[in-house]
Amino acid sequence: MATRMGMVARAAAALTVLKPPVRRRCPWPRTGVLLPLRSSSSSHGARSSLYEHVREGYSDKPELDMRAVCEETDKVIANVEGRKGELRADDVRAIVCVWQELQAVRAEISGLEELKRDISDTVRAVVNKNDKKALANLPEYTQALHRGREVRRRLNELYAKETELDQQHYGLALKLPNSSHPDVPIGDESQARVVELVGQKPEFDFKPRGHLELGEELGLVRQRHLAHISGHRSYYLRGAGARLQTALQNFALDTLQRRGFIPMVVPDMLKGAVFEGCGMQPNAHRSQVYSLDPARFPDLSLAGTGEVGVAGYFMDHAVNWADLPVRTVCSSTCYRAETDTGRETWGLYRVHHFNKIEMFGVTADETGEESAQLLEEFVSLQKEMFSALELHYRVLDMPTQELGPPAYRKYDIEAWMPGRNSYGEISSGSNCTDYQSRRLNILYEREDGSLQYAHTVNATACAIPRTIIAILETHQTKEGTVHVPRALQPYLGLEVIEKPTYSALKYIGPNQHIRPPRPAPKTR
Repeated sequence: MATRMGMVARAAAALTVLKPPVRRRCPWPRTGVLLPLRSSSSSHGARSSLYEHVREGYSDKPELDMRAVCEETDKVIANVEGRKGELRADDVRAIVCVWQELQAVRAEISGLEELKRDISDTVRAVVNKNDKKALANLPEYTQALHRGREVRRRLNELYAKETELDQQHYGLALKLPNSSHPDVPIGDESQARVVELVGQKPEFDFKPRGHLELGEELGLVRQRHLAHISGHRSYYLRGAGARLQTALQNFALDTLQRRGFIPMVVPDMLKGAVFEGCGMQPNAHRSQVYSLDPARFPDLSLAGTGEVGVAGYFMDHAVNWADLPVRTVCSSTCYRAETDTGRETWGLYRVHHFNKIEMFGVTADETGEESAQLLEEFVSLQKEMFSALELHYRVLDMPTQELGPPAYRKYDIEAWMPGRNSYGEISSGSNCTDYQSRRLNILYEREDGSLQYAHTVNATACAIPRTIIAILETHQTKEGTVHVPRALQPYLGLEVIEKPTYSALKYIGPNQHIRPPRPAPKTR
């Protein structure tokens, strides 16, 4: 009896007046932070495919490391401003403010839900103790019912507020980039640090040709008269050119499978949530991602790298401890919009579609060094393959503005391309730490059964068109033929690429100075 009456008293004392919570003061201005999310793809408030994916029940919410953002805000701001993304210092401060308000709302919800349970216990105790006909005349019963209604009303307000703040939080916080390795150079691509030079530049006793000239002469590549067929920046590979693509793919796949990589074929079309979880924005202004017609195929886009497809495979799954690190290799066709049409308008260097062999690793995070070691392993494999192709190249430690949102550290490899008389990027490798795994729920299961966020690492094993450029321009001869690197000869079945015995096609379409006559009408 005393216990039940004490319960009534505590509930009554706690709920005498339900006041709105005192708003936690944010140390920074919050102008505009709580406006409804805008639909414009160029705004910070653009819809989040990943958040919508979560709300529809397909995945758990991304568990972002907000402790670091709140406790080391100045450090996070410096990192954001050193990157090339759309967020700025005020956005980081807004993220902190929204998060703090969200936590305050959740704390009040938790307290009121506990009080709601106390009131239910109080009402139940009074009902069990008294005759039902007398309940309406008992002050403690009517007061408890009244306060219960107040709690429910307040909770309904707070639930709506929590939903609003939660959406605003993820709308901005998901765009935060990964932190940067302390040794990463700060600045744009001109600040890239050369880590290693491998091999020697080829020497010629003639002026080296570009890959497109060589490719056309040898019947390997066609890029002319395609605007009305497949559009700008498209190409055909034919004969030894097509065989060269297949040879490079098989060479890279064999090399990596011998090292324990599991081969995989991945979808080319994926949902926006997977892109966003990888740190890409398919709906952003000037996106490099091709999106399918939303009226027919809502929220589907073409992947620009096999990394997205492999990451999607591991999404919402846990890897067994005994299998770590998981090394995956995939061969896929990649599609990139290349909206900056003023650069590399001809040739195979910057095209809308190409085949690529991609390495992807999932590793543990016990010492904090596992993913760094895996990245070094991937870069070592890249070097092994490019050296086997007898290329001269350099390894670059890329600066902050070239990391992209997901990378903690990134190495690029640039091969010397004599026809261009410059180095050109042929691969990259990134340590994304837990950036992608926290967004995509990629975990590993320890031996004791507990779950931990994994680290992910990705690297290009062979981007076919650019590797073809480097091979053709490096191994060309004065006669216009191309020596095939020894490691590639078993795959290509050739030691030298020569002009084919068949003739090139003759263009007979319009828009030429002298056009051959059309066929005469057929007589019957």
